[in-house]
Amino acid sequence: MISITQQRDKCIGCNYCVEVAPDRWRMSKKDGRSTLIDATERRGFWTVQVPDHEWEANEAAAKLCPVKIIRLKQL
Repeated sequence: MISITQQRDKCIGCNYCVEVAPDRWRMSKKDGRSTLIDATERRGFWTVQVPDHEWEANEAAAKLCPVKIIRLKQL
């Protein structure tokens, strides 16, 4: 399992995460920021646990993020 965490308030809406991992990310029509699909919020951090096969795409999303608000952790 993998834990993906996003600090959504700092998102600038660049769309890179959606381009490389569209199964886990989408852009919000309300505020133009990316949304981590199926995540839950706690103190400004959005977190979701996903299967190992999602590592590669989400690692690319984290590396491409210009504001470095995406973190991955192997559980």
